[in-house]
Amino acid sequence: MEFDKQIIINNAIQKSYDAIDAAQHNFENNFYTTCQNRLYYAIFYIVTALAYNDNFFTSKHSQLMSWFNKKYIYTDKIFNERMFKIYKEAYSNRQKSDYDFMYKVNTVDLLCSIKDVKEFVDEVKNYLKKAD
Repeated sequence: MEFDKQIIINNAIQKSYDAIDAAQHNFENNFYTTCQNRLYYAIFYIVTALAYNDNFFTSKHSQLMSWFNKKYIYTDKIFNERMFKIYKEAYSNRQKSDYDFMYKVNTVDLLCSIKDVKEFVDEVKNYLKKAD
């Protein structure tokens, strides 16, 4: 099937920002676990855009995370290690908030996560725009 790679990349970027907006809205309305879910997906969508840009295709979350870490953190050193820490933490928090029914979200930590994820998404978007 033919597709316009740039349209898919732009749509993934937009989904990332939509997820951040949803996370912020959920935080403001005390839906903290949903906020964590949306924060993780903001990262997932922006890294998916990065993967499409590099012709790397996967629907597996762990495979995408490993690819990002190997290529962009360790091999090409495009982003610093803090970026992978943010990604990994967002994934872990989403797992806990979605599947651990005893898990309680710390709202102070969640506010820090919102800030970190916004920075992550902006940094990857800026990289993609320069690569375009």
